[in-house]
Amino acid sequence: HPGAGICDLTYPASGCYFYRKGSRPLRRYLIKRIVALVPVMLVVASVVFTIIHLAPGNPAQVILGEEAHPDEVAALAAEMGFDRPLPVQLGKWFLNLARGDLGNSVYYNKSVSSIVLQHAAPTIQLTIMAVMINIILGLVMGVLAAAYHNTLVDNSLMFIASIKVSLPISWLGLMLMLLFALKLRWFPVSGYVGFWEDPIKSMLYMALPAFALGAGAAARLARMTRATMLEVLRSDYIRTARAKGVSEGSILFKHSLKNCLIPVVTVIGLSMASMMGGAVVTETIFGIPGLGKLLISSVFNRDYPVIQGVVLYISLVYVLINLIIDIIYGIIDPRISY
Repeated sequence: HPGAGICDLTYPASGCYFYRKGSRPLRRYLIKRIVALVPVMLVVASVVFTIIHLAPGNPAQVILGEEAHPDEVAALAAEMGFDRPLPVQLGKWFLNLARGDLGNSVYYNKSVSSIVLQHAAPTIQLTIMAVMINIILGLVMGVLAAAYHNTLVDNSLMFIASIKVSLPISWLGLMLMLLFALKLRWFPVSGYVGFWEDPIKSMLYMALPAFALGAGAAARLARMTRATMLEVLRSDYIRTARAKGVSEGSILFKHSLKNCLIPVVTVIGLSMASMMGGAVVTETIFGIPGLGKLLISSVFNRDYPVIQGVVLYISLVYVLINLIIDIIYGIIDPRISY
């Protein structure tokens, strides 16, 4: 079979053994990218550590209060190691990081890893629901706008997309809360229920914040889908398909959408990565105990270890999502090899 690989006829009659070409280069590519994560995360960790420790404020002062005696503040700062030179603190933190130890929270007096894992579940659930809204709304609007190009449908959908891109998440979240939670009482106002405790109730609590977070991304995805599909619909093979009598539905979904997935997947992946780190406003408005709200409270409490742990987690997720996008490219387009 041409292009299938090497057929080893020494195998039994159950069939030929096909060696998948590209599996070994892909494995090398993955190893190379994973190794490249180390210097990236080191640079991110160094920048975050330096910026946080150069910011004004003293964690010991926050813990003891504004009326604490300076000697007590100095003693607590020395106990926590904040009186040492910045390079010494950075080196000690790197040594602990190499052992997988993110340190202990200054404010919560617990390990940073346990705190981050505890607050990661709401953020992950919010991000997944927002990405689903993003994909459904964005693809539907983009495909319909491209199918009815320069018509009332196209102009209306792009007008709605422009409005959604322009609306701040804070204002949109408050308006959704006012209309659907306070006026119509269809959804809870704020709060969070774990998905494994009560899935239906958890989805109701997450519906409004997920829509507020995913609406703007859906608008950007719709514009990208429309632009790429219009370019594909002008191709010669699309005109040939229409001349052969292929249905418009098959042309739109089987031929056009499939061949414009590379930029669409890029936008979806970048939106998902930005949602993981950009849910601060949404979680604060709707009272969701996720990483965004944890990060804000840690900044006010001068909880340096927690801030560093949250930022490292978000950076790692961002890099891993980009790696997954690169792998998906090769699955979508067989011309891309590693």
